Amino acid sequence: MVRYLSLAWIDALRAAVAESDGLAEAAAGRTVGVTQVVTDGPEGDVYYHLQVVDGDVQFGSGVADPEDVRFQQTWSVAVDVATGALNAQEAFLGGRILITGDPQKLMDNTPLFGALDKVFAAVRANTAYE
Repeated sequence: MVRYLSLAWIDALRAAVAESDGLAEAAAGRTVGVTQVVTDGPEGDVYYHLQVVDGDVQFGSGVADPEDVRFQQTWSVAVDVATGALNAQEAFLGGRILITGDPQKLMDNTPLFGALDKVFAAVRANTAYE
């Protein structure tokens, strides 16, 4: 088990992203940089990113460069969304997740994020949310 948002968790996702043929296929021809910021966690604020440049997919700690979209939420919201206790769209509409940047980039890359969700699901099974 890896602790949610720990470096081990980010490394597990990095490896899963690198091994995902479905994600590589969905990323073909796409370019987007997304940063996630989770505040008020057990170890402070955590920044991680997804960077896709002409189909090359990278996942890791820190901010995307360049960054097209940024999501920001508190630890409790992030845990609730990750565990399914809170719907991400409802959290966004309720102002619990702040999105800045170019929302069109999200819409243009819907297939990519769908494939990424499958990668997250595989890692989620081995994640502790404490």
